[in-house]
Amino acid sequence: MRRLILLTTALAVAAVGVVACGGGSQPSAAGASALAAPAAGPSAGDAASTRPGATGAGAAAGLRTVVTGLAAPWDVAFLPSGEALISERDSGRILRLPAGGGRATEVTRLPGVVHHGESGLLGLAVSPAFATDRLVYAYYTSATDNRIVRFRLSGDHAEAPTPILTGLADATFHNGGRIRFGPDGLLYASVGDATVRTRAQDRSSLNGKILRMRPDGGVPPGNPFPGSLVYSLGHRNVQGLAWDSAGRLWASEFGQDRLDEINLIVAGGNYGWPGVEGAGDTDGGRLRNPLVTWPTAQASPSGIAIRGNTLYVAALRGQRLWELTLAGASVQGRPRALFTGELGRLRAAVAAPDGSVWLLTNNTDGRGAPKQGDDRIVALR
Repeated sequence: MRRLILLTTALAVAAVGVVACGGGSQPSAAGASALAAPAAGPSAGDAASTRPGATGAGAAAGLRTVVTGLAAPWDVAFLPSGEALISERDSGRILRLPAGGGRATEVTRLPGVVHHGESGLLGLAVSPAFATDRLVYAYYTSATDNRIVRFRLSGDHAEAPTPILTGLADATFHNGGRIRFGPDGLLYASVGDATVRTRAQDRSSLNGKILRMRPDGGVPPGNPFPGSLVYSLGHRNVQGLAWDSAGRLWASEFGQDRLDEINLIVAGGNYGWPGVEGAGDTDGGRLRNPLVTWPTAQASPSGIAIRGNTLYVAALRGQRLWELTLAGASVQGRPRALFTGELGRLRAAVAAPDGSVWLLTNNTDGRGAPKQGDDRIVALR
């Protein structure tokens, strides 16, 4: 594969670059025209952030505070009751929040969680069959690896966790860590390259991949590579996973120095890292290009959520919420920036049972500038 990093000056200074999906898939003619429309005046990101209602009082009016006083929260997963479980990266604690908000209380502190840099307790997922199996899943860093465990939660009692997948390489950075159950009832996990780039193209490694597994950690039928948990490859550090109403999987990915990405994930798809950052050489259609890119200063995208035909992207370094309009397997128009600089760093966007989208701030992890009450969760109506 030809190494090609997108270096053009125009894209380096553009606020948003939107390109067609590689691998032979193209948006409709109308979509392509909208996506390619040049920005006039300020960069597209700056123009979007000043639209009416995007920032200032208009933005605040659309938010409701759910909970405050969290310490480096990383993910939220909802129980069938509407209660929420919250992971704290550095402490290894899982908190329980009453339906609709209130005071968070500790459910358990997972044993063996090791925090250094960006590692620690990361993603959470609740079993689709929780009403009968009572299982909660967690992705975390131990002293030797990244791993996925599950435990039974009965009332306020959490049983000792049982590992279902171990041996994922860990590092100070690029641990991935988002876990979600898909519409097919299977568990998907984003695993970073753990700073060793070559792992992303090595099919014998589970790092630099999106994985798909049975709830017990086994390989399900229908995976693209027989006997392997690998669902897609060529990833640097995916931290956002969400499905649209048609069952299509979308992912957000951190770039190296230039371009962050939103990708439409297909089984067996190769997304190019480390040979390609952003859009580039598709190697005769073997590689897939992202649908959306941003300069890293305006995004550093972590968790994502889909509500209707809108995709929300939580931005850490960019300190804003990106809003994208989905049109089937493409993105329509330009992304719009919401709450720029108002909430600080955003770690996750999560669709809540009441139809709102919960946003997790990430200002207490040593990189942000905490405000009174941080970290917090706010709900976007």
